[in-house]
Amino acid sequence: MCDPPHVKFNRGAYTEKIVVKNPVVELDGDEMTRIIWKKIREELILPYVQLDIKYYDLGLEYRDATNDQVTIDSAEAILKYNVGIKCATITPDEARVQEFNLKQMWKSPNGTIRNILGGTVFREPIILQRIPRPVPGWKNPIVIGRHAFGDQYRSTDFVAPGPGTLKLVYTPADGSAPTSLQVYDFKGKGVAMSMYNTDESITGFAHSSFKMALSKKLPLFLSTKNTILKKYDGRFKDIFQEIYDAEYKKAFEEAGIYYEHRLIDDMVAQVIKSSGGFVWACKNYDGDVQSDILAQGFGSLGMMTSELITPDGKTVESEAAHGTVTRHYREYQKGRETSTNPVASIFAWTRGLLHRAKLDENDALRAFCQDLEAACVETIDEDGIMTKDLALAIHGKDMKREHWVVTDVYMDTVNDKLKKKMAARAKA
Repeated sequence: MCDPPHVKFNRGAYTEKIVVKNPVVELDGDEMTRIIWKKIREELILPYVQLDIKYYDLGLEYRDATNDQVTIDSAEAILKYNVGIKCATITPDEARVQEFNLKQMWKSPNGTIRNILGGTVFREPIILQRIPRPVPGWKNPIVIGRHAFGDQYRSTDFVAPGPGTLKLVYTPADGSAPTSLQVYDFKGKGVAMSMYNTDESITGFAHSSFKMALSKKLPLFLSTKNTILKKYDGRFKDIFQEIYDAEYKKAFEEAGIYYEHRLIDDMVAQVIKSSGGFVWACKNYDGDVQSDILAQGFGSLGMMTSELITPDGKTVESEAAHGTVTRHYREYQKGRETSTNPVASIFAWTRGLLHRAKLDENDALRAFCQDLEAACVETIDEDGIMTKDLALAIHGKDMKREHWVVTDVYMDTVNDKLKKKMAARAKA
């Protein structure tokens, strides 16, 4: 764990800070989001909240210096303290290896953390009334859960160089007879792939999904293609149904919500026609693709929260659903003005702190998070003060410089609004 770079900061401190009795784990990141992250922490969080932060620097240079051990350490700390709040990070490709003179092409920190924590990644749009939606019928949030384990992402693929027979062989660990399945007789060149999942992981996915639906008080849909993949996708369908009937049906009925399985093609059509207002549990690939469709359908890829939730619901890691905004960082390095949308990064802090508030039964912290989120939205929706990406979504080719502000101006406006909300709450 690194020493936090902000321990001596007290500028603009609020007179009566909200005391948080248990720590949170902060995971710092890269490029433009790292710059914004520091401003959020020091101007929108620490002046109002007395917080024990376990700080880990996941900037690419430090990951390289520690041979990526810092990523593993941060994930283990999240498991210990149950709340992780993460800045966007670079996943290096060959160009980044050269740019940073890295020892090797390190794996995605998100993937490493996910493998240690387990759980499901849930993404939810931050809804703005002022921003036009490409799917105008979506009036209510759609929370999408991606089962981020197995399937194509841990598959073994193969190029068949010519004619031959492809077989799938399963050899039991107990020494009993193996099972051999003939897959295909190639008449010429081709490709093949083998993939897998586990009952343990699917079960965890189910529990996370049911818990999310209950917490949001929204119906839950699972989508698969079990009519074609009768055994593979059928396993997802069966496990979800068994767990729902045994453990969640009564709670769902009491909450006035329900669970259904849908074929993925039918589900996609229903999503487009719907007004929103549900949780959508997707297999790995479906969730990867559909989460970006949902984000854009609600108006902006930069207005999406992302939370990794463990099956027991006790541990949450929150982050923005976007990248490190490299293009803006290059402008920032040249001393030019930048207008980077900080909302999803602010919500990464609030969603992590909301989970801390839930675990600690801290009503004051919960109220602070709600006030900060409301200040972000109202600054855009009511005051019309926003960053360039949102102004472009509204005005398109007619956008002018007067339609948007730089990041600092937006965040300072949010802070002023937050102070007023906090003062009003203190008087109440």
